[in-house]
Amino acid sequence: MSPRLVRSRRLSSVLDAVGNTPLIRLEKVARSAPGVEVYVKLEFMNPGGSVKDRPAMRMMLDAIADKRLTSDRILIDSTSGNTGVAYSLMGAALGYKVQLVMPSNVTKARKDITQAFGTEIIYSDPLEGSDGAIRLVRQIVEQNPDKYFYPDQYSNPSNPLAHYDGTGVEILDALGDRITHFCAGLGTTGTMMGTTRRLHTHGRPIHCVAIEPDQPLHGLEGLKHIASSIVPPIYDSGVPDEIMPVSTEDGWDMSDRVALEEGLHVGHSTGANVFGAVKLAERLHREGKTGCVVTIACDRGDRYFAPMKWEKRYLW
Repeated sequence: MSPRLVRSRRLSSVLDAVGNTPLIRLEKVARSAPGVEVYVKLEFMNPGGSVKDRPAMRMMLDAIADKRLTSDRILIDSTSGNTGVAYSLMGAALGYKVQLVMPSNVTKARKDITQAFGTEIIYSDPLEGSDGAIRLVRQIVEQNPDKYFYPDQYSNPSNPLAHYDGTGVEILDALGDRITHFCAGLGTTGTMMGTTRRLHTHGRPIHCVAIEPDQPLHGLEGLKHIASSIVPPIYDSGVPDEIMPVSTEDGWDMSDRVALEEGLHVGHSTGANVFGAVKLAERLHREGKTGCVVTIACDRGDRYFAPMKWEKRYLW
């Protein structure tokens, strides 16, 4: 069969390349649940390489529209990496200066990528994780509020709205009534909140599951153990239908399996997402049911090459 020719899109800027990411069915890692479809949405195909392009762009464009972000202000926010890359890319494309506060132990790849766009990095205590970066950026903004625009991805309603108007719509457009389950990890919680709210407006029930690390000390970079963390103001515990804890080892091992068996080199938070999706599929199979489970590929695995790889020796 000859390949189907899809007309190439012509875009006016890199911003137009955000969204409309493809879904791929995972048949090999989900073979333990025959009869249940498992799909992963490849958010690493956004121009910044992660799901965070969507909220970063929406937060910036909304702020430009209502004059919170102006040419004389520097955008500053805390990030564990992917949102920082997205801010940096959008800042370069739109002509705004960007500063980022991030733990000093985030991967070298993310540091290098953000700086390639001209972003200035301010490092926070690595032992305090993403919460330490949040505290430090708040101090910086309080000391000089007129200098900065602080979008605060953890409390900005434009974050989940990017997924309500984008990710959720795209999933329903691709799968419609076939989708029965959705799962995504909790970081800023924007992906889970916005996508789930959109999916819950669908005519038939869709069971939405939030994935979180199973303990406070974990190695699933970008994800939050909600009970032991600063809870993002955009998070509403009543939105997910279920919370599923996932261990660091299960997330890391699944990311390895997805690369080896499916040819998709993904990060560890994606590994946790896929692990959760497969568990949901296996549950349906045990109950003698069919279904369709969708999850999110947040980013690629190459952002974790250094200095994270050695940390797998640790018992989290």
